[in-house]
Amino acid sequence: MKKQLTGLFVTLLVCFHLYGQEQQYLVFEFIKVEPDKVLDYLEYKDFLANVHKISKEQGHINGWDLWSLQSGSDLEGENFQYVTVTYYSDPVKMMNGNDMDQWVANALKAYPDMSEEEARQKMRDALDMRDLAVRSYMVEVARTDDDFEFRPGILASFDLMKAVEGKFQDYERAEQEVFLPHHQRKIKADLMENWCFLRTALPTGSEAKSTHMTMNVYSDYLQFFNSMEFEDMEITDEQQLAVEEGLNSRDQKWVYLATLETVVR
Repeated sequence: MKKQLTGLFVTLLVCFHLYGQEQQYLVFEFIKVEPDKVLDYLEYKDFLANVHKISKEQGHINGWDLWSLQSGSDLEGENFQYVTVTYYSDPVKMMNGNDMDQWVANALKAYPDMSEEEARQKMRDALDMRDLAVRSYMVEVARTDDDFEFRPGILASFDLMKAVEGKFQDYERAEQEVFLPHHQRKIKADLMENWCFLRTALPTGSEAKSTHMTMNVYSDYLQFFNSMEFEDMEITDEQQLAVEEGLNSRDQKWVYLATLETVVR
């Protein structure tokens, strides 16, 4: 087991060095909160945000988001109310991101009047308030060239994909060579703000429910719906064929909308 874990970290580090310092690693946590605990959980979000601000200042993370999912958003047969996204600069920090002692240390810096036991209990209460059913470790493969700054109130469409068996490389090439330029043109036309393409950062078998994710960011619902009507007039017949081949190389598993509630940058 130890050898397997060592091999995993070596693989992640090699991937990190191959792609350079600008590559981001993201952890998505899909959260379900019982109806009678929603208000209590929301009271803890400011506490968690302040703890993550210290974590950002200490260099442990690059940022943290709390998104509320639209009613009816469905993932693996479950209805989730929230998803958090934590951004890291390298895979080791990502894998060490759930260190309770580090969280408590950051909480004490954010709330110096708290005792260590109070901070630890506050963290436990905040984490126990929700049911963390799905955690996904992702690595950024491609993103649009833009300077958009995330802020509360923006929208995101999270699309979970599974590459068709035998077409993993074809699918990734399609996202980078076909869909990335398409989304870049959307941004130029003020029909989108940001787009990124993610791959699972940990090895997966053939039974994995998803292998990739795209994150499509919009300023508001007006931009989102206008984006749905976008016709790419610059696309050629050859590019259209590439789009169709790209679509056939993956299975779109789930799509859902989210609104950004809290952001730490």
